[in-house]
Amino acid sequence: MLVPYGRPLLGDIRTGAALTLAACATIVVTLGLAFRGQAGPDAFDQAADARVATFFAGHHGLLLWLALPGTVIPAIVISAAIAAGCLIARRLNGAVLAATAVPAATALDDALLKHLFHRTYLGYLTFPSGHTTAAAALTATLAVLLLVPPQRTETRRARAALVALACAVTVLAATAVVGLRWHYLTDTVAGAAVGIAAVMALALLLDATRLTPLRPRQARKASPAQRV
Repeated sequence: MLVPYGRPLLGDIRTGAALTLAACATIVVTLGLAFRGQAGPDAFDQAADARVATFFAGHHGLLLWLALPGTVIPAIVISAAIAAGCLIARRLNGAVLAATAVPAATALDDALLKHLFHRTYLGYLTFPSGHTTAAAALTATLAVLLLVPPQRTETRRARAALVALACAVTVLAATAVVGLRWHYLTDTVAGAAVGIAAVMALALLLDATRLTPLRPRQARKASPAQRV
């Protein structure tokens, strides 16, 4: 059975998505150049990180739970669930976006950006934060799939509430990795920017390369030579 490609992911907001992509890229590059090669926090990170660590002092287990949505297995499971929902809704492009957003964003972190900027925390490469990248990519994916019009009016509040919840989870995951002393605060800002940028780039690419699958009726009318 052929699954319809689905309506364009970005609808009439392609320009806004492109501007968001550019803004996120600017944030990552600006922060990356500012902290390139550093092995310690600047004054801002030191003050902000200390406050987070103090607030969550004695709650290490809670912080691990809050950081969980940004780890590999939960992020993959959530991505798969979103992709499955898109297939049920007959939106192949949405399923492709959901399946590729987190892997693409985190691969960009691990294979390029962390080595390019080489910012470390206790000897580990930390810029950008991979946990925050994964969580932000999931949130941005949901925002594209659930909020970009046209959408059904009767489900508007439920969709907005789900995206708001995902935003809260992303903020909590970013806060948790700072409280756990895994990342500086600015690492999480860059991580969020990478996650959002990856989703915008993928959505723009999927809309630009939109392909409509051949319908069964068209396939039956095709000549034998065409079928080969």
